[in-house]
Amino acid sequence: MNQIKSIFKNTGWLSVSQVITSICAFLWTIIIARYLGVSDYGIVSFAVSFTGLMGIVMDLGISTYITREIAKHKDLVRKYFNNIFLFKLILAIILFILSGLILYVMGYSHLTIIVTLVFTIELIFMSMTTFLNGVFQAFEKVKYQAIGAILNSSFLLIGILITLGFDLGVISIAFAYTVAYSIYFSYMFLSYVKTFSRPHLELDTNFIREVIIKSIPFGLTNFFYSIYFSIDIVMLSYLAGDYATGLYKSAYNIINVFTTFFVVYQSVIFPVMSKFFKESQNLIKVSYELSVKYLLLIIIPISIGIFFYARPVVDLIYSNQYSLASTPVQILIWTVSFLFVNGAAAVLLNAIDKEKTVTKIYIIAAIFNVCLNLILIPRFSYDGAAIATVLSEILITIITLYHIFKTDYKPDLGLLKNVIKLIVCGIILFVALYYLNLSLWFAIPVGFIVYLISLFITKSIDDNDRYVIRELINR
Repeated sequence: MNQIKSIFKNTGWLSVSQVITSICAFLWTIIIARYLGVSDYGIVSFAVSFTGLMGIVMDLGISTYITREIAKHKDLVRKYFNNIFLFKLILAIILFILSGLILYVMGYSHLTIIVTLVFTIELIFMSMTTFLNGVFQAFEKVKYQAIGAILNSSFLLIGILITLGFDLGVISIAFAYTVAYSIYFSYMFLSYVKTFSRPHLELDTNFIREVIIKSIPFGLTNFFYSIYFSIDIVMLSYLAGDYATGLYKSAYNIINVFTTFFVVYQSVIFPVMSKFFKESQNLIKVSYELSVKYLLLIIIPISIGIFFYARPVVDLIYSNQYSLASTPVQILIWTVSFLFVNGAAAVLLNAIDKEKTVTKIYIIAAIFNVCLNLILIPRFSYDGAAIATVLSEILITIITLYHIFKTDYKPDLGLLKNVIKLIVCGIILFVALYYLNLSLWFAIPVGFIVYLISLFITKSIDDNDRYVIRELINR
């Protein structure tokens, strides 16, 4: 139970950070979208997605691999840091040059190239920061990551406000992102020096080669995962133009507000599961089952609420010039429930050294997603891209669960019963919102009460859950 307290303590740090960063993100999303308009917002959206794909090449799965290995062997932290930090610096320079060449060959506009290259500089700071975050996660010291994220969001919001106040344009938006992440990186680097030691950069080629080889499965997983989450925006930009891209990205931003919760939970639970794999088969199984249950308990009512109130939410955030984004929001919101289930399963498989299996799953999903986008985007534009994403998540769910049931960590029948109970609670909420037909602000408290009552009626909260809650309260 001490480990559960540790999990929730770290989750608490990241959750507080996420609340603050989400508020900042909510504000700068509104400011950027309204200030730039749909077409220029499409340019920024493409730049972010393009650099996101390039970022996978820069990381190569190293951050995830190191988190797992340091969680098991904490005495190796300095060796990993001293070697990998220098290697990533060299790789960053190569990546920047390569990005410029790719954009030029693809024939993008001068403005798009400049904006994307500025975001590539931000990506360099982001990749180095992700590496540092992985080190602290391995030691379950996520408060540094939480504070750094708050600094990043705060300075980014300030930069966006300055851009708006002086009407500096889309390039300055990109510079604001870059400066903010450089501050985040600086804080994390100084925290590392304070917590561990001043780095002494090394270039042990044999050690680096070994790390790269063992990181490749994680890197391939991240790459193909990003393909089906980011390639749709790149393909939309190429096939449907900046306007469609801007609408789709605005819808995606709303969905990302909810997916970030899983990112927080994953950051905490992965090193813990890796340690459990070394210590206790039962504990890692319980961690997985509780993860699925609690993640679904949270996201099911949110998904239903967003489905019903997508249009007023979009209008509230972006203004009515983005109203067409409400349909992809209604479609994309259903990816979140599957994403939570798939994400928990991927964490389990990675923790038990089944990362190659995860890689194969996401290769299949990426190919499936690209094929669907090629078929659906020309016919349905941004709605087609949204449909492709949902179908890809469903495919991942089917394949991932198949592989988990082949391991010693397959969930008990109790998890299936819990999931069914939560689905029933969701159906009750869905029916209530459909027939009550309330406005957004009345639907929130009424929906919360209806869902809470349904949880007690179906006995979705059992004795184990109450025990966990009591332990957390008493900590």
